[in-house]
Amino acid sequence: MVFTPTAPLGRALRRLALTTKQAGKDYYKGTGSGSMGRHTKYGGYRIDWSKVRTYVVPDLSDFALKPFVAENIEKPTKKHEFAGIMSGQKYLDAWKYQGGDI
Repeated sequence: MVFTPTAPLGRALRRLALTTKQAGKDYYKGTGSGSMGRHTKYGGYRIDWSKVRTYVVPDLSDFALKPFVAENIEKPTKKHEFAGIMSGQKYLDAWKYQGGDI
């Protein structure tokens, strides 16, 4: 009886990039670098604002998560204040003391 090793789990479940070999010859992915206007005959470039990508940012005023950096950390006054090496636990303790919450 011959046993063959199984493929590693990470390689078997990895999601591969979609290419024309999987999707067919009519599939075109692009690079996200489409034109935003046109060149003029004088060497300039005119922006066509209907082609410019705009992103809608949701209102995050009542968002439950906090940023990792506390808003009330003061800027150091001298360069040598943070010259020493700080351990991770010491940094977290200082961050919690400044008002951060995990």
